[in-house]
Amino acid sequence: MKIAIMQPYFMPYIGYFQLVRAVDKFVFYDDVNYIKQGWINRNNVLIQGNASLFTIPLEKASSFSKINEVMLHSTLYSNWRTKFLRSIEQSYKKAPFFAEVYSLVNIILNKETASIGVLAKESVIEVSKYLELSTEFVYSSTCYNNDNLSGKERVLAICKEEMASVYINPIGGQELYDKAKFLEKGFELFFIKSNKIEYKQFKEEFVPWLSIIDILMFNSKDCIHKMLDQYSLL
Repeated sequence: MKIAIMQPYFMPYIGYFQLVRAVDKFVFYDDVNYIKQGWINRNNVLIQGNASLFTIPLEKASSFSKINEVMLHSTLYSNWRTKFLRSIEQSYKKAPFFAEVYSLVNIILNKETASIGVLAKESVIEVSKYLELSTEFVYSSTCYNNDNLSGKERVLAICKEEMASVYINPIGGQELYDKAKFLEKGFELFFIKSNKIEYKQFKEEFVPWLSIIDILMFNSKDCIHKMLDQYSLL
């Protein structure tokens, strides 16, 4: 079995979904510390030909809190959601797949939850359903009783419990994890690196690595499936 372990991000870039596609089981690492200024509640979309950062408002988000403890802002979120959907409509209404993708984003943003961790997880799951990916999703907060461990030791414990043969990590993990150490425990370790991906947006110069929202707006499922395979395992 191939597995990946990753914090939940809201509507992340295509590299995140390449990792989802590459494994049999994807573990949402939702009971580790929230990362301020990270990608859990932020990403970029295309506004007037440029990358524009959106940030979901949160309630007293702290790097001392676990992701599954951080709440959407009780008073600001509803207004932000309305403005964000309006911005998406204005920016992408002429995109070829606007109708179905706008509906998908609307469904995700109206999920019954007060937690950014749940909203982020649901965004990944719903996009994966839309793209007809078969990966199984589980949550570290409910599936494993090992939060006394941290770092590499906790990852190895999850691999062992899942009886995994292969663990795939984002390319940034090369500085954290050693292939030999994983192999000693019986697991092959690979790092996933996205290839350069381009597609037709509007008439402006191409803007890369935006939220998956952008790719969904401009590409068919078949085209996106091909993009999902444009990576290397190192």
